[in-house]
Amino acid sequence: MVEGWKKSLSECITKPHQLLEKFSVDIKALDSVVAKYPMKVSRYYFNLIEEVDDPIWKQCIPSLLELQDPYGTEDPLNEEGDSPTTGLVHRYPDRVLMCVSNSCAMYCRFCTRKRRVGLPLINLSTEVLLEQIRYVQRTPAIRDVLLSGGDPLLLSDNTIEFLLKSLRAIPHVEILRIGTRVPCTFPERITPKLCNILKKYHPLYVNVHFNHPKEITEESSRACGLLADAGIPLGNQSVLLKGVNDDSETMKSLVQKLLKIRVKPYYLFQMDLVKGTYHFRTRVETGLKIIEDLTGYTSGFAVPRYVIDAPGGGGKIPLIPRYLVSLEENQVVLKNYEGKQFTYPQIPKEKQVLSPMEVPVKVP
Repeated sequence: MVEGWKKSLSECITKPHQLLEKFSVDIKALDSVVAKYPMKVSRYYFNLIEEVDDPIWKQCIPSLLELQDPYGTEDPLNEEGDSPTTGLVHRYPDRVLMCVSNSCAMYCRFCTRKRRVGLPLINLSTEVLLEQIRYVQRTPAIRDVLLSGGDPLLLSDNTIEFLLKSLRAIPHVEILRIGTRVPCTFPERITPKLCNILKKYHPLYVNVHFNHPKEITEESSRACGLLADAGIPLGNQSVLLKGVNDDSETMKSLVQKLLKIRVKPYYLFQMDLVKGTYHFRTRVETGLKIIEDLTGYTSGFAVPRYVIDAPGGGGKIPLIPRYLVSLEENQVVLKNYEGKQFTYPQIPKEKQVLSPMEVPVKVP
């Protein structure tokens, strides 16, 4: 008997003409977009769309603008260049990313891996996954493994357990992570059975992906609750998207709602330079302004870290508003969230601070 979530997955919207079930739109030109960048939207997420071109629509429905990008590249982060074996990216010294799936419940129109997600020519076979595991086994510097894709939680329960069990058996692997969007786009995939598997392999962290407060629904809240109840720390990774969440009030609403469902805002990504996504890009000043407007005006742990994943494979670089006004020999001048300046005294450079045991004592 087919599990309920697998049946629902088979009913996803994959053709432009299916948009006519709910909306009166011109779909003639969209076939050319879908031929290059496949379309897939879960029925659940499709039903969150309230009107054409709203923030939910923009994230999941193809646009002719995807074919009018003069600047983007297919692999802006040079993942292929940092890939010692198929599907595995080893960019940082002590951690790797394993692409274990090529499918998602929804093909985000801004996806960093737009070049490969949903394309049948990408084959992540069992042998490919085994070779990824063997690479981790023979590389003792790796202590942290992130399962990504596609979406790793669209694999079968048995395959997910096989991967986690195999990685947990490697002595030098300390931390396992999963990057997934299904709690947001296809929450019925998060089942008690799946959570019972995941909680056997702690320390295990899950990074989810919500971009707009309308994505936080009763269903997605339940999915995150099941994961949190299994003892899994949840972090959220958002992408700054023009027309979706590029204003401070929307982002403030999102991060506050995330905390209510036990998800900590983790990263806010500046849009990668991916071919077909130019229309989603914002100026960096927009992101800095959002972080400034959050800092001090909501809980500190509601403020995500704003980063650019450097073009060419330079890794994540944090972008921080200017709160340090000047760094002087005797003092530091700081600016708080209200724009007021304060000074913090420095200890003298030339003097070494003595420990209590080294302080000279005068003998009478």
